[in-house]
Amino acid sequence: MPTPSSAAPTNLFEDALKNLDEAFAYAEIHPEALERLRHPRTSIEVSIPVRMDSGEIRVFRGYRVRHDDTRGPGKGGLRFHPKVDMNEVKALAFWMTCKCAVMDLPFGGAKGGIEVDPKELSKLELERLSRRFIHRIADFIGPDLDVPAPDVYTNPMIMGWMMDEYCKFTRRHTPAVITGKPIPLGGSLGRNEATGRGAYFCIKEHELHRGWDPKRTTVAVQGFGNAGQAVAQLLHADGYQIVAVSDSRGGIYRKEGFHIPSLIQAKNDTRRLQAVYCQNKLCKLIEADTITNEELLELEVDILIPAALENVITEDNADKIKAHTLVEVANGPVTTGASPILTKNDVYIIPDILANAGGVTVSYFEWVQNRAGFYWTEEEVNKRLLVKMRTEFHNVYDISLAHDIDMRTAAYVLALKRIGEALTAQGTKDYFFDGVV
Repeated sequence: MPTPSSAAPTNLFEDALKNLDEAFAYAEIHPEALERLRHPRTSIEVSIPVRMDSGEIRVFRGYRVRHDDTRGPGKGGLRFHPKVDMNEVKALAFWMTCKCAVMDLPFGGAKGGIEVDPKELSKLELERLSRRFIHRIADFIGPDLDVPAPDVYTNPMIMGWMMDEYCKFTRRHTPAVITGKPIPLGGSLGRNEATGRGAYFCIKEHELHRGWDPKRTTVAVQGFGNAGQAVAQLLHADGYQIVAVSDSRGGIYRKEGFHIPSLIQAKNDTRRLQAVYCQNKLCKLIEADTITNEELLELEVDILIPAALENVITEDNADKIKAHTLVEVANGPVTTGASPILTKNDVYIIPDILANAGGVTVSYFEWVQNRAGFYWTEEEVNKRLLVKMRTEFHNVYDISLAHDIDMRTAAYVLALKRIGEALTAQGTKDYFFDGVV
């Protein structure tokens, strides 16, 4: 995906924390709660030696951060990416803390990753790396401690390997240690599409407020991975015109819109994004313009969905965004410096800690099912997700109206309120100090 511009923050974690300061003015919580959220609970870095297919040893660097566990075990994904570092993982863990609070889930926030380009590894090397990483962090995770899940460039099979390795390490069958697993290994139906489906539910609620016609509404999706595909397919089925999509190599644009099931079929069959129309297994190329990821962001569309990596919209390009609605399916795609520019330009932002929370919500459903040993149908999962997304969307929306603030600040107000109540319940200075020296 595009690299962050010169205006992107050098410290992603510190930049992420700025959202707390803006929300604190509206959240009635004790200052001690705010101070505690500025410091991750646990951060670990591990080295992961892996025997490569060539016979050589290669050592990779891995991370896991548990930002907060006041409301429950840490929860958050594991990403495989060459630019993963501790600063990024801290920021992602912080966002997970806030996301779980916004969705009122009994979790805190965590995140992890390995500094690697998984495309350079064979499947056997990828399995060795995944299992070795879990072996390194096994003492720091668990169903009551910290529950990983898939993220960028990880998938259900990788989660299955990791769960199996943890079970070997502990000598216990513990499917609830990791979510996002394959269905035969204790995964939940509906989990694969959950992030995109949650974003879709948010868009549908916003649609009701704005009263627009889906068939006359254009959409651009940056990032055509799991989440981007899911939200694009659901919107396409409703009649939305998906006129542009992109992946890490670049994008395609077609004024008339694309047949999204065809793009997904071609992408999954060839691992390449192509402008095609498919009938059964026969696909033919159709006319479309080739565009860059940066150009996609600046298209004249109604809805822009950044679904790739963080920091793609910065102070450098925020004034060039023409969409009237921006739905953050990626984590942190808009820097704090860019947000006020977008707001000033009347761009309505559905923030990441709400818009992409469908994934962690269904991960929570999977964790519950694993612990109960009782599994729900896909229809049940999707209905429960709809109720959760609809409820919390309106909670955030009501806060934004009550205080006349944007949806991002409102989401953090809701998160701070819930986390602050939990932290205050353990006691603050007001409880422990009576003013007498």
